[in-house]
Amino acid sequence: MTQKVSDHILERLREWDVEHVFGYAGDGINGLLAAWGRADNKPEFIQSRHEEMSALEAVGYAKFSGRAGVCVATSGPGAIHLLNGLYDAKLDHVPVVAIVGQTDRSAMGGSYQQEVDLLSLFKDVASDFCEMVTVPEQLPGVIDRAFRTAYARRSVTAVIVPADVQELDYTPPTHAFKMVPSSLGMSSYAPVPADEDLRRAAEILNAGEKVAVLVGQGARGARAEVKQLADVLGAGVAKALLGKDALPDDLPYVTGSIGLLGTRPSYELMRDCDTLLVIGSSFPYSQFLPEFDQARAVQIDIDPHMIGLRYPFELNLVGDSRATLTRLLPLLERKQHGKWRRKIEKDTARWWEVMERRAAVDADPVNPEYVVHALDALLPEDAIIAADSGSAANWYARHLRLRGSMRGSLSGTLATMGPGVPYVIGAKFAHPGRPAIALVGDGAMQMNGMAELITAAKYWQQWENPRLVVAVLNNGDLNQVTWEMRAMSGAPQFLPSQSLPDVPYADFARSIGLDGLRVEKPGDVENAWRRALTADRPFVLDFRTDPAVPPVPPHATLDQIEAAATAILKGDSDRANVVKQGLKAKVQEMLPGGRKDT
Repeated sequence: MTQKVSDHILERLREWDVEHVFGYAGDGINGLLAAWGRADNKPEFIQSRHEEMSALEAVGYAKFSGRAGVCVATSGPGAIHLLNGLYDAKLDHVPVVAIVGQTDRSAMGGSYQQEVDLLSLFKDVASDFCEMVTVPEQLPGVIDRAFRTAYARRSVTAVIVPADVQELDYTPPTHAFKMVPSSLGMSSYAPVPADEDLRRAAEILNAGEKVAVLVGQGARGARAEVKQLADVLGAGVAKALLGKDALPDDLPYVTGSIGLLGTRPSYELMRDCDTLLVIGSSFPYSQFLPEFDQARAVQIDIDPHMIGLRYPFELNLVGDSRATLTRLLPLLERKQHGKWRRKIEKDTARWWEVMERRAAVDADPVNPEYVVHALDALLPEDAIIAADSGSAANWYARHLRLRGSMRGSLSGTLATMGPGVPYVIGAKFAHPGRPAIALVGDGAMQMNGMAELITAAKYWQQWENPRLVVAVLNNGDLNQVTWEMRAMSGAPQFLPSQSLPDVPYADFARSIGLDGLRVEKPGDVENAWRRALTADRPFVLDFRTDPAVPPVPPHATLDQIEAAATAILKGDSDRANVVKQGLKAKVQEMLPGGRKDT
C-alpha cells in the first residue's frame, strides 16, 4: 500500500517516541486524521475542547515529562487558537512542536476560506523553526529539525502542512542535488564553561561572607549539587516560581519563592547578601535582587541568549547546571555556618509560623490561605501540582512546601489565565500513575477549566491512577487584579470588570460523571481535601473563599496595607470598616516580636 505524506508524518512522530498528540479536528487536517485512523490512533490523539487547551496540555505534558509536547490544529481559526498556549511554552522555555494544517496550495493567495498567512502568524512564536511543507521530499527533514530544534532551544517549533500535500504519495529525498536527507535523534549533551572561568567563579564565591543562591527551573536536574554547594558556602537558597520544585522546601536554608508572590526570608536574603549565585533562572524582577552596588554576582545558565540579564553579573557562565556545579564544587572553600546561615534558618522557620497564623485568620466564609495551607500536610509524596495565574498563585507560592519527588509549575513568564486544568491533564498523560492537583481561581475556571473538565471526563478511566483534583477558589472576584488596583492605583474595586457570577462547579463536575463538593465552612476544608485525594475519579472542590484576604507582598509595610484598606473604603462600603479597623491589627498580631512589617 502506498504511504501518503500524512502517514509518514505520524510514522516519524512515532520514531521520535511521541505517544500523545493534543489537538482538535478540522478539515485543514483531514488527511492527518485519516492517517490516524489507518495507524490505529498511534500516537494517541487527545481531543481537547479548544485548540488553546491543546497547546496548554502539550505545555503541561512537556513541563512534567521533560519530553517535547506535540499539538495539532486545523488551518485558519484552529491555528490562531494555538497561539496563546504556544507563547506560554516559548516564554517558559518548554519544548513544544505544533503541526498545523493549511488550505490547498492551489488556493493560496486567493483570499480563500480560512486562508491565513501562517508563516507570518507563527514567525514570532516559532521563531527558532517554522516551515511549510510543499513537496513530500521535504520530509522527514522538516519533522526532524522541528524536534531537534525544540529540544536544543527549549522552545516552540511549527510545521505547516497544506491539506492537499497531506494527501500526496510520500516519496523520500533522494541522493541528488538540492535534496536534504535526514536522520533520527540527537544525543544528550551538557556544555560546561572553561576551566579558567570556573576558577574565577570560585574566587568570587569563596570571597563572600554572606552568600545567597537563586535557583530556577534550569537547576532542577542539579538538586544534589545545589544542596552540596549551599552546605559548603553556608548559603541560603531562594527559588524563582518556575523552580519551586528544584529544591525541597523542607530544607531549613531554603527560603522559598522570591518576588511579588514570594516570601519574606527570600526578600531579606537578597537584601542582606554580599554575594549572589543565580543558577538556571531568568527571574525578571531585578528590584527583588540585591542593590546593584551591593553584591558580587555569578550566573550559570545553559542558554547564552539568556545569560547576563537582570543583574550586573561579574561573571556569566554558560553551561549545564549539573555539569557546571560538578566541576565548580571542588574549587570551593568550606565556610563555617555562622551568623549568616543561622539568621537564614531562623527567618525561614519564622516565616512558616507566620504562614500558619495567616491561614488561621477568620474570613467570610473561608480564608483562601487556609484552603491551600491545609493541603500542604496532605500532599501525596508523588503529587503534581499546577497553579493558575491570579491570587491562587500567591497561595501556591507561599503555603505549599514541595518535597521529595513532588512536581509543581504554573505559567511563569506569560502568566496567562487558564492553564491550571489543561496543565494537569497534560501531566496525567505524562504520568498516569501519579495524582495531580490544580489550584485555580473562579475566573480561570470559568475561562478554561470547566470545558476541560469534559476532557478529563472523556479520558480519566484510561489513567492508571484516576486522582485529579481541581480546587476552585471561588470568591466571585477577579481577585488578583482587584488587589493590584487597590495597592498600585489606590482605586476601589470596579465591579463591572471584576465581579464574577457564582457557578456550581461541583454540580457541573457530577453532571458529567466526575465527583465534586462545595465547601463553605472552614471546619470542612481538611475533610474535603481528604475526600478528593482518595476519590476514584477526578474531583472538583468548590471552596467558597473570601475576596477580602489580601495577597500581601512580602516586603509590604503596614502603611501600604492601610493604603490598600483605604482603597477598599472608597468602593466596598459594606466591608470597609472591618477591613480598615481589623487588617492592621490582624497582621501585627501575626508577626513575632511586634515587628512593623510583614
